[in-house]
Amino acid sequence: MLTGHPKGLYRLFFIEMWERLAFYTMVGVLLLYTIDNEKGGLGLPSAVGNEIYGLYLAFVYFTPYLGGMIADRFLGYRKSVLLGGIFFATGFFLMGTYGQVPFISGLVCLCIGNGFFKPNISVMVGNLYKQGDPKRDAGFNIFYMGINIGAFIAPFLATYFENHVGWLAIFQAAGVGMIVGISVLLLSWKQLADADRMPERGPDDTPFSEVMKKILGPALAAGVAGYFAAIYVLEPMIPGLTDLVRPAIVGFLAGMVPIVLFFLRLAGNANEEEKPGLTALLTVYVAGATFFMVLHLNGSAMTTWAKDYTNRDIGLTAFGSDYLEDALPGYYRNAPPDRLRPNRLTVLEVEPPEAASMFGQKRMQESTLAALTAAHAGEIEVVTVGEDSDPELRKRSTDIYPTVNVNKVPDAHGVMSISVSVEEGAESSKSVAFVRQVGDKRFPVFLVDADTHHSLFDGFREKHGREPEQLPPGEYAELSNTVLSQIINPGFVILLTPLIVGFFAWRMNKGKPFTTARKLFLGMVLTSLALVIMACAGFLTENGAIKASVLWLVAFYLIITTGELCLSPMALSLVTKLSPKRLVGLTMGGWFLATAFGNNFSGFFGGLQGHMDPAWFFLLLAGLVGLVALFVYIKLPKLDEAIQKYGG
Repeated sequence: MLTGHPKGLYRLFFIEMWERLAFYTMVGVLLLYTIDNEKGGLGLPSAVGNEIYGLYLAFVYFTPYLGGMIADRFLGYRKSVLLGGIFFATGFFLMGTYGQVPFISGLVCLCIGNGFFKPNISVMVGNLYKQGDPKRDAGFNIFYMGINIGAFIAPFLATYFENHVGWLAIFQAAGVGMIVGISVLLLSWKQLADADRMPERGPDDTPFSEVMKKILGPALAAGVAGYFAAIYVLEPMIPGLTDLVRPAIVGFLAGMVPIVLFFLRLAGNANEEEKPGLTALLTVYVAGATFFMVLHLNGSAMTTWAKDYTNRDIGLTAFGSDYLEDALPGYYRNAPPDRLRPNRLTVLEVEPPEAASMFGQKRMQESTLAALTAAHAGEIEVVTVGEDSDPELRKRSTDIYPTVNVNKVPDAHGVMSISVSVEEGAESSKSVAFVRQVGDKRFPVFLVDADTHHSLFDGFREKHGREPEQLPPGEYAELSNTVLSQIINPGFVILLTPLIVGFFAWRMNKGKPFTTARKLFLGMVLTSLALVIMACAGFLTENGAIKASVLWLVAFYLIITTGELCLSPMALSLVTKLSPKRLVGLTMGGWFLATAFGNNFSGFFGGLQGHMDPAWFFLLLAGLVGLVALFVYIKLPKLDEAIQKYGG
């Protein structure tokens, strides 16, 4: 598997590995950061957090459509990858600066950076091989393993910085990782010349001005129209619809329609030599969109499952205390009754509920601090926290601002979600912790609202007829950090890649090769099966009433990763096989456009998860993927024929 490849492959392997390390360090915590209300996150409602996640992943994979064309016609591949890396690093460092403007600007830079970087580095891998080279598929498997080594390391990096420094440090660390990737590219510039080519424009190519006028212009118009139609037409017709299908998601999907039509026309109007390959690519795009819709649930629905429905007391806790987190009050909603709760003295019930939200999101108003100090005088002491203070005090502290903005939004179950923000550029006057003295022990308390306090103690007694077993005052149980669940998929990619490649090589040596098209179909079948496994987990845990074993997540990722290794590297390889050389950057952009389409649905289904029982949610997805698998099966003869025609 590892021998006989061009030397440039391994340089591209390391460039991609560092870029993916940076990317997954950030994207693995994006949803958690936006919805967190206990460790200094943004505290946004789950539906809004999933919308941000889905739209970000949609646009980050939409921009390669443009990046591929620009590389083909103007910049070439090396320069495009370099430019993408610079935008990436800039975006990460912007996100590492607190404030809505830097946060949004950073996400925009990441989307632009991915547009230049992602399609063109994949094309460079394909350019290293001659047409019909049997090593091409294995080369993409090796390249894909580099992606997943970065993705495997990223959760450890994110967890460490979240536990020890805070959310913003995660984004800053991602920026440093991207700078390393850029450095590898610059040091390999001459050696990668064979993977590049001079930009060229064929006489049959659509002029860039025409693309802007006939494709992207209508796409923008359709997107804006879809956004406002969702608010002013669909919502009045079906009240509550925009709580389920957010207007921005409707706008994005509407904006995709002109671009999808472009690729249909591209295949339909191609000459007889190019038409079979471009037509076959449409099936590849459909399969890719569906698969990545499910795979990228790892940052939305599957992260929610890991956070709220998985028993994290066991399983992924063998990495040392640096990668564990405290079991904060929110964890105990469906925790096993024998799980030790925080002591009554460790938590402090406060009113109004906004005060607890301010504390959890680390943005408290001065007037609220004054009210809490007066209400709990003699019970707690308000201590100013500095850089040299005890780490436990810093961990349980909150920043104080003259004014904060409070936004209340009911979730799918009618529970009020409270998010707290400060004005752009506002500076905190100080940071404080609420400290309790019990005997000779002194510790910071955790502020909770009345409902959370009741569920922890009195609600437990009402349900189980006894007091919950409690930890000593000031202590918390330890759990594996939610982010660590995201090592499972890339870990399996690294472990299984040699096995999968070896299996297909063994079949070839036996004279019974598994065609690339059939690998695509097998990937879709396995994806549907993985979702059925999660539906079983939903049924057996009474749809989240009790926490599920981490082994359900392991089983899901084992099966879907096997499907991923059958589908994703093969799809990248097929794009380079079936495309005319002059259009390979554009068609690779089309692959990422299909991924963008699926990614937007990852955010949509992540939000939909809160409106459905887990079992039926996963069964719905399994059925949708099964239908696409049937479509691919019907198209197999045409796919095989096109692949043979172009020497695949």
